[in-house]
Amino acid sequence: MDDVAPALQWLNYHHLRYFFVTAREGSIAAASRMLHTSQPAISTQLRQLERTLGERLFRRQGRGLALTDIGRLVFEHAEQIFRLGQELLDAVHDRPTGRPLRMQVGLVDAVPKDLAARLLQPLLADPDRVQLVVHEDRPDRLLAELALFQLDLVIADGDLAAGSKVKAFHHPLGESAIGVFAAPARGRALQRDFPASLQGQPFVLPLETSEVRRQFSAWLRTAGLRVEVIAEVEDDALARPLVAAGHGLLLAPVVLAADLQRTRGLRLLGELPEVRARYVAITVERRVRHPAVMRLLTTARAQLFGADGK
Repeated sequence: MDDVAPALQWLNYHHLRYFFVTAREGSIAAASRMLHTSQPAISTQLRQLERTLGERLFRRQGRGLALTDIGRLVFEHAEQIFRLGQELLDAVHDRPTGRPLRMQVGLVDAVPKDLAARLLQPLLADPDRVQLVVHEDRPDRLLAELALFQLDLVIADGDLAAGSKVKAFHHPLGESAIGVFAAPARGRALQRDFPASLQGQPFVLPLETSEVRRQFSAWLRTAGLRVEVIAEVEDDALARPLVAAGHGLLLAPVVLAADLQRTRGLRLLGELPEVRARYVAITVERRVRHPAVMRLLTTARAQLFGADGK
């Protein structure tokens, strides 16, 4: 009798990625925004995947979608498949023909640029030099890229928001007290009676959504002080030259005091009690394996935050 080979089943990984993102985001509309693809196109891809597998992967839940039992099984395998695929790409592309190790970094826009530079500089000075690619954006967008394995880590000024659908792990870099800085001409008079001298003073502050701004506002209420907000900026790199030119005061991590004195001539007036910034590296793996990420964690804890961090 002739042997008859069974028909081979091929899995379309393009369909699988659409499924993976839809399942993670909870709806086709959210996946459409993430993938920059129309909702009908995603629906078509999902139906084709279900036909291939012969199983329903989603069920309606309110205005969104919930995974069926088979859907949850497929999602778990898809997560492993795409993580392994990224590791394959890293192995092939990160050290091509002896070139430097490539590292994709997401930088949350609220992280001070001076601090980010201090974190990344050791990687460029190391004999095993790293080729850095830095993406700066809002936390939600960076975490979406991290979940799709397009970034090796995200440097953030705090943990993931509660309820985030991204499965990720936090690796503490360190903490710093927050201080008030000013141009020398303004700072000398205010330093003598700090922090009471802050009453009525003009400030260039981060946006109200930032953790440092929330802590500062809470401290002002406790201390019974009021300040004048003359500007709110998303990027601290804009606040530095404004304050250096004499336009108000700013908040910054105390670990950057020497840098701000050297580069902008800004004077540290004093530290704010109970106002601290906490910085973390976020990855999709619990145990960090990327050698450059490990070096960043080690040098940050030992050198940058060694004295002030906890």
